[in-house]
Amino acid sequence: MGYLLLAGAIAAEVAATTAMKYSDGFSRLWPSLLTAVGYLVSFTLLAQTLKSLSMGTAYAIWAGVGTAAIAAIGILFQGEAMTVAKAAGIALIIVGVVVLNLGGAH
Repeated sequence: MGYLLLAGAIAAEVAATTAMKYSDGFSRLWPSLLTAVGYLVSFTLLAQTLKSLSMGTAYAIWAGVGTAAIAAIGILFQGEAMTVAKAAGIALIIVGVVVLNLGGAH
């Protein structure tokens, strides 16, 4: 159940960060509200996740997968360039999450 809550926390964080892009510096109401609600949901689910997963593992996965997802969204939908450095960074995040899980995440 912990990993399901963590997936929800990641999805909410990614949605909130994406909405923030469209909030135009919090000057547009609906994207700004979606940003606030998304982060509230994300932190609530992350807090619930910490009941069953270790803090270091849960936070590393939440931050890493969220960062990789936002980078991918930027590349696929925002016209951001895919550079070798960006690709390597995303790959390292994925490797890091796999290593954390292989290392006995609780």
